[in-house]
Amino acid sequence: MQVQSEKPYDTINVTPMLDLAYVLLVVFILMTTASVQGLSVSMPKPSNKPSTEQHDIRIVQVLPDGSLLINGVGVSLVELESTLNQGKAADPKMTVAIKGDARAHYAKVVSVIDLCNKLEVNMALVTTRIGT
Repeated sequence: MQVQSEKPYDTINVTPMLDLAYVLLVVFILMTTASVQGLSVSMPKPSNKPSTEQHDIRIVQVLPDGSLLINGVGVSLVELESTLNQGKAADPKMTVAIKGDARAHYAKVVSVIDLCNKLEVNMALVTTRIGT
């Protein structure tokens, strides 16, 4: 009977070591998520009283023929500028609502927007019928 001599291993089986590393990783993840309770955030409470701050609003309409109306009164672009300047002097937080008719040339609407930007007036574009 021959006895074979044992040769030294020249490779290492890393599968059991990786299994242990994965198990430790899972345990670590479970323990850290269980120990974190979250952040406490203090949110501001909304006020129950309505805002008493009222600001002036001017409605500028651009009609299909390109004419301008401010609060229902026909004006030119120069008169619109002076009216908006007077309104801004009376109420610096005044808002201009711009309503362009669908059949109007858009260049006229853009000129009103440019005028509001030049005067640094708050503006809004009306997309539905006013008063409905």
